[in-house]
Amino acid sequence: MPDAATLLAAYDAQLRTDAETPSALAVTRVGPLRLVTFAGGRGFVTYRTLDDADGTPVDAVRVRELVAAAADHFRADPAFAQAEWKTRGHDHAPGLHDALLEHGFEPEEQESIMLGEAAGLVADVPLPAGVTLRRVTEEADVRAMARMVDEVFGDPRDVEPILARLRNESAREDGMQVWVAEADGVIVSAGRLEPVPSTEFAGIWGGATRPEWRGQGIYRALTSARAREALRLGRRYLHSDSTEYSRPILERSGLLRASTTTPYVWHR
Repeated sequence: MPDAATLLAAYDAQLRTDAETPSALAVTRVGPLRLVTFAGGRGFVTYRTLDDADGTPVDAVRVRELVAAAADHFRADPAFAQAEWKTRGHDHAPGLHDALLEHGFEPEEQESIMLGEAAGLVADVPLPAGVTLRRVTEEADVRAMARMVDEVFGDPRDVEPILARLRNESAREDGMQVWVAEADGVIVSAGRLEPVPSTEFAGIWGGATRPEWRGQGIYRALTSARAREALRLGRRYLHSDSTEYSRPILERSGLLRASTTTPYVWHR
């Protein structure tokens, strides 16, 4: 199995900038920054590195200039209701936290960047009696999955982007997949697989399990099913930004905590 440094190098090379914004409506370049416009008035900031193009390490003065330029970009366009600056714990970015706070970006919960080979997550995981796994594509099933996730996290999320992607990718063999676990016809756990085009990676996202069904191997079985699909689609690696709920499960399954990521969000 590759070590964390090897996995992180592949992550940085393949998964940053364009690879993480496939649904962008527009992208504005400001130095190393990509200022992305998404539907619904959402902005997003990504970059491969903040260092200069010639490899000169960025300093705190330059970091402040870049944050100010990004903030000005979003403030100047009333179409933006909010914007996220996605930070990574392993980046060289002196003074970034303070500069983001200065311009109204507030940190949200830190998550772990989990990376590993898909083959390491494939396992025959026994399920509780009466629990079954399946991939769902019909709108009614996807909406039922979304309602379950909303209940688990207590934070209603917009399911329309998922439905739109499933419709647009219906003719593509390697598009996003939605998987659920059911007991007596009720969805008790769920998660998505998102192969990243032109990379060796697929993402595992949206993991949620009802509290009364946790600790019984269901989420691990869903992860294994998605890992099998990733391999079938020719993806070597899996990645996920994980909360402290899912991180231990993914670690037991074989993923490594290679770094951290913290979203800083500005609201108009």
